[in-house]
Order: sequence, then structure tokens, then C-alpha cells
Amino acid sequence: MTTVSRSRARRLAALTLCTTFSLAAGAQERDRSKIPDALKWNLSEIYASDAAWRGAKDAFAAEMPTLGRFKGRLTASATAMADGLDRMFALDKELSRLYVYASMEADQDTRDSQREGMRQAMTQLAADFSAQASFVEPEVLKAGKATIDKYLAAEPRLKVYRVYLEDILRREAHTLTDNEEKLLADAGPLASGPSGTYNILSNADFPYPTIALSDGRSVKLDQAAYNDLRALPNRSDREKVMSAFFGALAGFSRTFGSTMSAEVQKVAFYAKARKYESSLALSLDGPNVPVSVYTRLIEGVTKNLPAFHSYLKLRQRMMGVDQLHYYDLYAPLVSSVKLEYTPEEAQKLVLGAVAPLGADYRAVIERAFRDRWIDLLPAEGKRSGAYSNGGAYDIHPYMLINFNGKYTDVSTLAHELGHTMQSYFSNKTQPYPLANYPIFVAEVASTFNESLLNDYMLKEMKDDAARLSLLGNYLENIKGTVFRQTQFAEFELRMHEMARKGEPLTGASLAKLYMDITKRYYGHDQKICIVDDYVAHEWSFVPHFYRDFYVFQYATSFTASEALAAKVKTGDAAAIQRYLAFLNAGGSKYPIDLLKDAGVDMTTDEPLDLTVRQMNRVMDDMERILAKR
Repeated sequence: MTTVSRSRARRLAALTLCTTFSLAAGAQERDRSKIPDALKWNLSEIYASDAAWRGAKDAFAAEMPTLGRFKGRLTASATAMADGLDRMFALDKELSRLYVYASMEADQDTRDSQREGMRQAMTQLAADFSAQASFVEPEVLKAGKATIDKYLAAEPRLKVYRVYLEDILRREAHTLTDNEEKLLADAGPLASGPSGTYNILSNADFPYPTIALSDGRSVKLDQAAYNDLRALPNRSDREKVMSAFFGALAGFSRTFGSTMSAEVQKVAFYAKARKYESSLALSLDGPNVPVSVYTRLIEGVTKNLPAFHSYLKLRQRMMGVDQLHYYDLYAPLVSSVKLEYTPEEAQKLVLGAVAPLGADYRAVIERAFRDRWIDLLPAEGKRSGAYSNGGAYDIHPYMLINFNGKYTDVSTLAHELGHTMQSYFSNKTQPYPLANYPIFVAEVASTFNESLLNDYMLKEMKDDAARLSLLGNYLENIKGTVFRQTQFAEFELRMHEMARKGEPLTGASLAKLYMDITKRYYGHDQKICIVDDYVAHEWSFVPHFYRDFYVFQYATSFTASEALAAKVKTGDAAAIQRYLAFLNAGGSKYPIDLLKDAGVDMTTDEPLDLTVRQMNRVMDDMERILAKR
């Protein structure tokens, strides 16, 4: 893949979310046709219709070969280079727009084969474009650093491409010949096979089980329902939900093992082809993040597992159970507090929370609600989870959410709006070649918003029970974002290491690996939290494993955002301006440098240590409230 195609892949992945309608949390409509338009995104701003999209796609396909005019003469002069890069990035911008529309249309209903066909057509078109552009990197490298520096000084139009060109030179040892680069680019559709198969199986074709709950309800446990019902107050219901859901996944363990193995082997192939020492090194070299940042995170979290175990013990005590089980981990800590919200209430809370960032920031979020940037509610066939996609550079970002009315859904909304704000400001401030911010920093803005929301809610609520619930939610965020995502990151690293050693990756071997790591993280052997046998199949429920070495960035970003948000919450005007500058910076620097400019160094232990200290302070606050009761 060329650098521009790597950038596009990062942009098109979900930066991997209502309006003034009042909708009761417990009475959501799952028939998409009956959901009010104001609660659904308006994709017609990208293309007026599918027919308009097809016309634009055909026009792009006809225009794409014009890039070939520069092959063999891209570096003949500074003017030729500027002309060629202008052409390539203009095409890339249009391709991104086409891809965003097709992928989001498909995500509305993953059962719709016609729109899935649109997505597949874009996968092929993107591969064709990568092949067309595959000559660029080798020609830049042949020209050499001295020539490129001379051209950069001579041609003002090349200024926006400085980062791109210098990055090509940095990765010279891993760039192949013209023909080899084209061959790798042509393999693009094959490379997307494992994730595409997983997406269809897990979202559209999987036979999710139906169970009866203690209140007499019969519920189908699709992914959105599972995420909601695993938090039921009734313990036997929670156990039934989790065992049924993971048990159903276990029935397809061989298939999930096969798709995961294909994904791992794909990455190993690219790593070997590009002469990287490991799949991890390949994945982190794109954003120029040291491998030590990844391994240091796992080591640091392992060292701090006793703090995590202290939280689990606190949860056990607050829940009043003799033995904490894995199925207890999503239950409300304070069962008497029912934090449920309508979309209208969620909107008001988020707007109140982000007030420290200024009127301009709030105004854009108001636009997102008002102008239908958000597809809010669950629906049959809709893609699970949540994301923000800022790939339509000339329009605005879009968000997909499955809002169930819980506080966690409000937090998810704030999270995805953080992504959206970074995409909006980057796209508005930076030219297209510099607008795409690195994935490593992508989760900073999202978790930063969550931190502001939690702080805002604690200031608004005086009731001890409600405060306990919110403080507990903060600890849950740390559990889910720092400890759980690092657990995932370790599983992913060990999985790729197994493949490198020639060990088989099957549903059974992956389940064993996942179970061993999960038991250690949750203190199973010390009986801190019992990890029941069916949890071994949870790994197959995590789509992020098909975005190789992505999940660790949730943890690093959380710790970075905690460090940055701590100063903003005090009203530090300089910290606020640094943070807003960070949102505007896009991809104008490497991610480690972007965060250093914002005020945090991710190559040190300081961000994680700060987060753990804050975690301990929150537990102390909860202990004081519990003592009063």
C-alpha cells in the first residue's frame, strides 16, 4: 500500500454518535422505517441518492487513470511533482467520499445485499487506485532526500506534502519496487476478506439466541441487546444472558477461529513482505509509534493489576455478593439509582459537559444534533457498536450509535462526538493531505469528552447514591478502557506471536489463550472474580481484532486524555488553547509529537501512573461515602 492508501485506510475506518425528539429509553423502535428521521443520519448530503453515488463512482473510475500520466516523470521537476501529488490527493479525497457513503449505507442494514455490494465495489475500487498510485513511493525514493528537499524549497505547492514526502523517506527500508508495490496493492480485496466475512457473519447471518428473562420477557440476544441486558439488575438474568450469548459464539468457534487466523496470517504476510521484524512493528511504523509504547503499556498495566483488583473487591462489596463473577461486571454498582435518559436529555448533558471548551465547540455539537449527523437508535440489521466517520472531508463527520437510554449510552455519545469534533476541526483547519489525524491520537478527544461528562455530572448531582453511581462509572471507564483494552492488546500480541512461531490458530487455541489472560487480569485464581468457562469465547465478539493492533490505543489515549483533561478542568486557559490546537492539528505531525505539544509524553509511564493515582482517589471517595451510609 502507498502512504496515501494507508492514510485513506485509517480515515475510512471508524475513527473506528439526538435531537429534540423525546423517546423513552425503554420503548425504542427497532423497525428503522418507523424511527423519526431526526434521529437518523442524512447521507444525502454526501450524495443525493444511490444513483448519484453510482454516477460519481463511474466518473471517478474514468478519471483514475489520469494519475498514470505522471508515472516515470513524477520527480522530473518540482512542478511535475506538485502536479502529480495534487492529482493523487484530489482523487484520494473523492475516493474517500465515495467509500464513506457506501460503507455507511451498508451499516444501516447489514442484511441488505445490494448495499453490501456497494461496499465491496468500493473495496475493489480502492485497491485499483492503490495499484495506480503504487509508483509514487518508489519514484520519490529513487529521487533521494537531496532532490526532494530541493523541490520542497523551490515549489510552494509542495508545502502541504512535506509530511507525506518525509514519511516516505523515513520508511525507505520497507518500500518495495514498483512491481512489488503494485502486487501488494492488487491484493487489497483479498486482504479485506477476513474482516468482511466476520462483519457479515456477526451482524447479519449469526443465529443469535432467544432467552426468557425472569420478568417473562422473551428477548433475542443480538449484539446490541447483549450490551444492554448484561447490565440487568437480576443476577440470574445476567448469568443467563452472558452464558447464552457466549455459548452461541462457542457454537461457531471453528469459523471464528478460521477468520481470525486468516487476518493474522494476512498481517504476517505484509510484515514479511515489507521486511519488518514483526506484525506489531509493521502496524506501529505507519504512525511512527515506538514498539516500546505498546509493550510498556502491557507491562505497566500488569504492574498495576493490584489496583484493578481493589476495584473488583469494592464492586463485590457494594453488590453484596459472596463471590464476584464475570457476569457481575456490568451490573449497576448502586442498584437503587436508575440513570436513564432520553435523547433530548443526553444532548443537554453533553452540551453542558463540554462548556469549558468554549462556545465554538458547543455550536458545532449543536449542529451535529440539529443537522442529522447522527444515526442514534438500534434497528434490526444495523451494525453494532458505535463510531464516528470523518472521511467525507468536504461535508462533515457522521456518527453511528446504538442508544439504549442508559448513562453509558450518554457517555458513548460524548465519546463519539469527541471523534467528530477532532475530525471537524482537522478537516476545517488543515488541507486534505494533512487533515487525517493518526489513529494513535484518535481516542484522546473521545475519552477527553467522557472525562468532562463525568466531571460535569458529579458537580450536578448531590445525592450520595447518585454520586456513588457516577464515581463507579468512572472506575468502569478505567476498567473498560485501560485494563480491558490492554487485556485485549496482550491477547492480540500473543496471538500474532503464536502465528509467528508456527503454532496453530484455531477457535480452541484462541479460546484457551484468551481464557488464560482473562483469568490473570481478573484474579480468578485468587477468587477475586471468577471467570466462568464460557467467557473463553468472548474474543470472537470483539470486531477490533480485525483492525490489527488498534485496541491498545484506547488505553494509551485514555491515559493521555486524563492528563490533558486534568488541567482543562481547573480552567487553565493555556491548557484549553493547547488542547484546541491539538484538535486542529490533524496529521501535521507524528502522534507522539502532537501529544507532546498538547502537554503529555506517551513514551513515559507518567500518563498511566497519573490515571492509576486518580483511580485510587476515586475509590477513596467512594469509601468515604460508603462509610457515611
